[in-house]
Amino acid sequence: MAEREGLLDGRRTQVVRGRMPEALVAQAKKRTGIKSDTHLIELALANIAVGDDYADWLLSRQGTVDPEVDLEF
Repeated sequence: MAEREGLLDGRRTQVVRGRMPEALVAQAKKRTGIKSDTHLIELALANIAVGDDYADWLLSRQGTVDPEVDLEF
């Protein structure tokens, strides 16, 4: 989705740095198969940027039923 939205296009000029726990990075690389720290960070940022809001939407619906819904069986 990030690629389709053009978020991965253009020159890579932004530098993002941070110190991470080794175990976290190792597990993320193992799970994704990504070897490069840069590609791993890019994947993580892309997932955040195009994140799905379905869970928030679903939880916001708690306790509501459309009055038009026929609940009789």
